[in-house]
Amino acid sequence: MTARLRIDPHVHSEESYDGNEPVELILEHAADIGLDGVVITDHDEIDASLRAAERASDHGLIGVPGVEVSTSHGHLLAIGVEEKPPKRQPFAETVERVRELGGAAVVPHPFQRTRHGVKKKRIVDCDGVEVYNAWLFTGYRNRRARSFAYRRGYPRLGGSDAHSITTVGRAYTEIDVGEERGDVTADDVVTAIKNGDTSIHGRRAPITRSAYHYLKASVRKTAWAVRATATRFL
Repeated sequence: MTARLRIDPHVHSEESYDGNEPVELILEHAADIGLDGVVITDHDEIDASLRAAERASDHGLIGVPGVEVSTSHGHLLAIGVEEKPPKRQPFAETVERVRELGGAAVVPHPFQRTRHGVKKKRIVDCDGVEVYNAWLFTGYRNRRARSFAYRRGYPRLGGSDAHSITTVGRAYTEIDVGEERGDVTADDVVTAIKNGDTSIHGRRAPITRSAYHYLKASVRKTAWAVRATATRFL
């Protein structure tokens, strides 16, 4: 029996220049909202992601490390790598390096130049395209990315691009893997992505529901901070 997993493959921690949350809090929240795993993809930093992958099983999650690499042509998600590729290298060379490291090279928020998205003409090869990024306004960019990936035959993924726990899981990817859940590894997730065994989930939440999850996440964050402070004084 194969497992169908809910993975948010695009999440930032406090070790990313634009992230806010500690790894343990992200993992705790991800488990609470029913995800099977999150990939911490900090900008050109991988230490927090390696810690998250190591500790994921403590929260009942599958550990998958990763990093968001700043190529010379835009950002690229390296999913399933344990070493960060060098930054500011050409897009195509970075894709090859990600593969050499055993990972999947996925293009996040493509074509969005204000967010360092890779231009269409530069995407000549990759392992997947983020066709639903939760930071949407009109949804036009997501539709354009979905159309591009469909025409080129690239696997399609959805990710929250979360910078705080309030948006973790706002978009995620369901992945079919050929193992029972307890046997699934990061390599299995990478293989499933490359094979296109994915489906995308993401949508705007109703205002009342968003407010509820925001409040719940804020309470959890406060409780976590209190526990962390108390631990330092023990």
